Amino acid sequence: MLEQADRQRILTELASRLEAHPTLTAAYREVEPLILKAFGAARMSLFQRRRQHQDLVARFKTGKETREIKVPISPLSIAGYVAMAQQSVIINDPYDDEQLKQIHFRLRFDKKFDTASQFKTENVICVPVINAGVLMGVMQVINKAEGEFDSDDLELATRIAEMLGNKFRYELGGTKNPFDYLVHRGLIQQKALDEYCQSDNTRQIVQRLISEARINEDDIGEALSVHYQVPFIKFLPDNYNLHQGNSKLNLSYLKRNFVAVVSDVRENPVVLMLEPNNAALLMEIESALGIDSYEIAVSLPNHILQYLGETNAGAGPGEMDEILDEIGTSMEEDDDHSDEMAEDAPAVVRLVSRVLQDAKRLNASDIHIDPEKGAPTRVRMRVDGVIRDITQVPASHHSAVIARIKIMSGLNIAEKRVPQDGKLAFKMSGQPVEVRVATIPTVAGEGVVMRILATGGAMPIEKMNLMPETMTRLKEMIKKPHGILLVVGPTGSGKTTTLHAVLGYLNTPERKIWTAEDPVEITQPGLQQVQVSAKIGFNFAAALRAFLRADPDIILIGEMRDKETAHAGIEASLTGHLVLSTLHTNSAPETITRLLDLGLDPVNFSDACVGILAQRLIRTLCPNCKEKYTATADDFVFLRRQYGEEWFDELDIDENVQLHKAKGCEACGETGYKGRTGVHELLGMTNELRALVYKEASVTEMKDQAMKDGMRTLTQDAVRKVIKGDTDILQLQTLSGH
Repeated sequence: MLEQADRQRILTELASRLEAHPTLTAAYREVEPLILKAFGAARMSLFQRRRQHQDLVARFKTGKETREIKVPISPLSIAGYVAMAQQSVIINDPYDDEQLKQIHFRLRFDKKFDTASQFKTENVICVPVINAGVLMGVMQVINKAEGEFDSDDLELATRIAEMLGNKFRYELGGTKNPFDYLVHRGLIQQKALDEYCQSDNTRQIVQRLISEARINEDDIGEALSVHYQVPFIKFLPDNYNLHQGNSKLNLSYLKRNFVAVVSDVRENPVVLMLEPNNAALLMEIESALGIDSYEIAVSLPNHILQYLGETNAGAGPGEMDEILDEIGTSMEEDDDHSDEMAEDAPAVVRLVSRVLQDAKRLNASDIHIDPEKGAPTRVRMRVDGVIRDITQVPASHHSAVIARIKIMSGLNIAEKRVPQDGKLAFKMSGQPVEVRVATIPTVAGEGVVMRILATGGAMPIEKMNLMPETMTRLKEMIKKPHGILLVVGPTGSGKTTTLHAVLGYLNTPERKIWTAEDPVEITQPGLQQVQVSAKIGFNFAAALRAFLRADPDIILIGEMRDKETAHAGIEASLTGHLVLSTLHTNSAPETITRLLDLGLDPVNFSDACVGILAQRLIRTLCPNCKEKYTATADDFVFLRRQYGEEWFDELDIDENVQLHKAKGCEACGETGYKGRTGVHELLGMTNELRALVYKEASVTEMKDQAMKDGMRTLTQDAVRKVIKGDTDILQLQTLSGH
């Protein structure tokens, strides 16, 4: 329980935070923790009254389980009753029907939100937010940790509600006209605004406010948001892309009415409108799309047109939807020949260029062009390990797009029955970008998957996010003058990045290093890097034999795909060279049995092997918005189970361990995650493990021995990174399959 002086300090700080921000949206993330601290409570919600609907909507709330809470102004909910009666209430057991009846005979506690979120409301204080005699909304504080809400809490809540009402009267209560909020904030005089607003054309008003009154676009968007009581979304191509149903709507119709239907990163549809109160227009869009669940937001005319593809001419290949609009126009002009569009048609060339540049800008690892029978072709990209729909191409132009990609990759455009592999390159910001291309015939047509290859130099080994013990053991292994080190994991797990980080550490003037790769992705000065080519018979085994005649100290072989390459690698390591390579296996102990199954001699392999590093990539929490919390009992039990009872004490944590969770902000596209990091499993070859390899023991036996020798599994490493704050429980569950 906070003392009166502590509460006063919090109120003073609250007033300071409110003063520092022009809008409640901007202030809320700083304001909410202070209010919760003042009450010692778990959650709060700030409901706003919507006059046109006569209900309340929770615009600001703790927790993300429910996307939106709307309640009628009636006794059917606590917030609804407080808004109706404009009286504050304290309810110390909302599940007690008798307590509710004493307040109002019809008062009910709506349990559906608790049920949906698996959160139990234990006590509530709820006060109306009123300014100048007008109800703005309702503030609700939930679950006081110590004791029950009392009269002191009620007095405090009333003061906070008064502060919010005074500061954000317009934002909570709306404005009479779309741009009144600009006058309220002192950005323009009323007389000048009246002059601009003589026109009925909202787009012209916005343009004049920007060009003549010099008002920032964000301020105008905020004014429209306050007036229409919906969020303002500006042009954020990394966070929003056109919704797949947008193709059902005529592009000129959308541009004429300043409407765009976009999807957020969770693929939830959002209807962007310049005038969100246009109910007839909204109903037309809803009917055409066939959707009944969507968000509504306001945006500025030029931002909406940017989503729809309008951009400055000559600025690169053009925006995606401008290109699609051009393709659509060509289809309308010549329906009889629209399926014969040439692969060198300007729109197709620019479309492929735009896809490649968008992928690089989004830092995507892969591009998928997926045909579908009787439907538009889907263009999808894998960003931070998660595939996202980006856009759609009319089915009639699928063949032209595939042919264009094949021409760029040097593939046979006439052959559509068998898979083909190739490479293409393009420039972005003056830097070359290489792309590996694979075409695959499907029943709906040819599909294409393009892997964007890493560019630039090697990652420093210190940036690999290895745990300190693993880093120490790895450095000891690679300091040995000869032997073989394998980095293993599935496709796209960062094996090449890790190998080059190791080479970067070993790359000193006194060492001669040769690499054979397919393809050469990362380049380093001081390395002799060779591109293998199976088409001319120059495979990994042939490259390795050539290297042995070129006086190497260290050899990197891109992949041990077959017995011949594996055998040659073992022989090279036994004749005084350090050999690095990769393999597609699930764990370090499994790698040993895989190689023995290939026919390698157990004695030779165990003598040659210095270590096996298995790895995966998991999503990392956004550093801008990740939230710290104390682990729940279930979290702690899960961590203990995943790490293993036998080893858990070495973590030196208790039930009150601090973990982090995803929240979401503009920087991460509201996902809560940004980027990926590796989790690792390093097996070192010891005499005890070598003896097990000699007799070809089971994977389980070898794993048990490796753990006694100091190896920790991928899951255990992920547990450590959860505790460290790099990632969260959810990503650990994804990795471990729980």
